[in-house]
Amino acid sequence: MDEIEARTVVYASPEELYDFLVDFPGYARYSEYLDRVTQDGDGTVGTRYALEFSWWKLTYTARSEVTGVDPPERIDWRIVKDIDAHGYWGITPTTPPEGVAEATEVVLHIEYDASSASASAVDLPKLVSLGWVIEKVKPLVRKEATRIVRRVVDDIEGEPRDADVEIRTA
Repeated sequence: MDEIEARTVVYASPEELYDFLVDFPGYARYSEYLDRVTQDGDGTVGTRYALEFSWWKLTYTARSEVTGVDPPERIDWRIVKDIDAHGYWGITPTTPPEGVAEATEVVLHIEYDASSASASAVDLPKLVSLGWVIEKVKPLVRKEATRIVRRVVDDIEGEPRDADVEIRTA
C-alpha cells in the first residue's frame, strides 16, 4: 500500500472544522481535477459519494463511502470499487499562535494500492496503458492533497493564508 498524508493547522475549533469537512460535496471547488461530487446520505456512516474526475483525455467516477465518524475528531472513508483505497480526515486541537483564538491540526491521510486499479474502470486511448496512467497520476495525488488542504484552510478561515502543508509519502 502506498500512503500520502497532508497536514496543516487551521485557525478554527475542532467542531467547526469537523462540520466543514462533513460537507464533502463542497470539495469539488478545491480540486483542479474533481468536477463534481454527489452525495447519498447525511455525512454519517454509510453515506456514499460519487466523485467525478477528469484529467488529460480521461474521465472517471470514484465511489466512496464513509466508514466511521468520531465527531469532532475523525472521518473515515474508503473507495468502494475499482481500487483498494481508504483514508481519513483527522482533527486534533493544538496550541494557537499568538493573536489567534483557536487552532486545530487537520490531517488528510490516504492509503491506496495502485496495483489493484481495475483496467476496465477507465476507457483508455489506444496505445495508453493503465500503468502509464498510474505513474502520471501519482504525483498529481500529492499535488492535489496539498491544494485541497490549503483551500480548506482558506475557506474555513475566510481569507487566503500561505498555510504550511506538510506532505509525507510512503
